[in-house]
Amino acid sequence: MLEKQIEAKVCDYAKERGLLVYKFTSPARMAVPDRMFIRPDGKVFFIEFKREGMKPTPAQEREHNRMRGHGVQVYVVDDVTTGKWVIDRFWVPRADS
Repeated sequence: MLEKQIEAKVCDYAKERGLLVYKFTSPARMAVPDRMFIRPDGKVFFIEFKREGMKPTPAQEREHNRMRGHGVQVYVVDDVTTGKWVIDRFWVPRADS
């Protein structure tokens, strides 16, 4: 499955659960994760999406480790099942659910 297909399915799954999902880019910093997810309680985590079997580039690994060093949750996802697991792990029900 292509990266964009995995990303679309996982992002749709997250939105169905009430998370905010943003495409994440940083003009001043390359190799940042693809998406930022915000839970209803304000907690944030990031996912780097890859095509099945692919790994982050060395630059992406460095950036992910830099972010993790500051306590940020960063995940690398190369299949829909893993992506849904990450969402479920961090999902908090909305107050109106």
